[in-house]
Amino acid sequence: MPDDLFALWPLAPASEADWLADLTQGDGLTGYEAPGRPDAAWVLGGMYERGSAAGDSVNDGQGRDEHPGPGWERLRWAELAARVGDPVVPQGLYPCSRCFPSAEGTGIRPGSIEWPAEGSLDRPTWDQLIRFLIAHSPRGANTPCLAYYNPIVAQDFETGHLRTGRLGDAQSLFDNPDIPHTPSNLWAADRAWVVCTDYDLWGTKVCGPHLLVEALLADTELEAVRLPWTS
Repeated sequence: MPDDLFALWPLAPASEADWLADLTQGDGLTGYEAPGRPDAAWVLGGMYERGSAAGDSVNDGQGRDEHPGPGWERLRWAELAARVGDPVVPQGLYPCSRCFPSAEGTGIRPGSIEWPAEGSLDRPTWDQLIRFLIAHSPRGANTPCLAYYNPIVAQDFETGHLRTGRLGDAQSLFDNPDIPHTPSNLWAADRAWVVCTDYDLWGTKVCGPHLLVEALLADTELEAVRLPWTS
């Protein structure tokens, strides 16, 4: 963790999130799920598959995850879906632990898959998402942002936590020593885009202009899908 993390991301007034509460008509308990503004896509959390020589995973699936370690390779959702015969995300569902119901009965070795963390992106995916947002924001790394942590992860059932900083410094939020999750919401101060990570889900919703979402879907590092029933 950088020594100046909290200097880079000082606390902001809780009222700065009021617009999200109004937009979503929600209380933010597990995060604010914004509607498509005007479009949206989901960045799918990283999952990994172990080879025969891989060691035990260092992750427990709760909160933020690192790469599991040597011998583990990224397993894309589309690859697993094709292998087991399930959709990437079943109709009507969000990216969550109810996806891939056929995995256990299709020859997948027990313990061979590290499933995505709930309520947080893993470090590689978080870093990739921040790089993407920097590349597609007019002010780039200098884009002013706000980061909201829901009351459950912040252990503050009054307001949650809200911090303000630069998009170029957002990767450092992964190492917040007080909260073992990536932010529940991250948004540009001008509200051009907003990122939503619900406490119970395996993915992160990115809401913003059509061009931003189309670029996200076409990105070769991130794995993203449109789920129209969630917009």
